[in-house]
Amino acid sequence: MPVITVEGTKLNKEQKSKLVKDLTTSAAKIMNVPEQAFVVLVKENDKENIGVGGQLLTDK
Repeated sequence: MPVITVEGTKLNKEQKSKLVKDLTTSAAKIMNVPEQAFVVLVKENDKENIGVGGQLLTDK
């Protein structure tokens, strides 16, 4: 059972649904594994908990 993990900022339900579908479809084609075998985990973080280039995303 392949597992895909995505970690980023918060997304709405429609964004998560599209992300899960597109990642699953692409990975299944590339790996030649049925889509039903994939598990996708979406881990969301508040922007105040993410730093890029030495700055919090909330400070940009």
